[in-house]
Amino acid sequence: MAMHKILADHDVEGQVEEIVLILTSPDWFDLWHLVQVQVFTFDGIGLPENASDADVWKFCQDQQMVLITGNRNADGENSLEQTIRRENDVNCLPVLTFADPKRVIFDHEYALQVASKILDYVFDIERFRGSRRLYVP
Repeated sequence: MAMHKILADHDVEGQVEEIVLILTSPDWFDLWHLVQVQVFTFDGIGLPENASDADVWKFCQDQQMVLITGNRNADGENSLEQTIRRENDVNCLPVLTFADPKRVIFDHEYALQVASKILDYVFDIERFRGSRRLYVP
């Protein structure tokens, strides 16, 4: 199985960190290891925090990274939603979007549901190419 790459959008780095803590815990570690996921941050790959949504989406597609975000913005030509609508095709990786980003931090049971859903999506990511955006949980 190939290594899967995830990029935490700058707006949800704390939420993704929480999910990774869950998925690397003893109860989940074997499955996490089996799926082979590597998680990146903007800082870790040298993307500026103020990179446009369009540039982030294109970077993720070029690098074959699944973007995880809380961003639903469709304001402007370079917004994430407008970029997905304009640029997406059947080969594009979907964007995983937290349905309730704040709840991931404050509700552990919810965070467990989110972690499980992210793992499900990433495990079978090829099936979701072209899907544009998938919400978690």
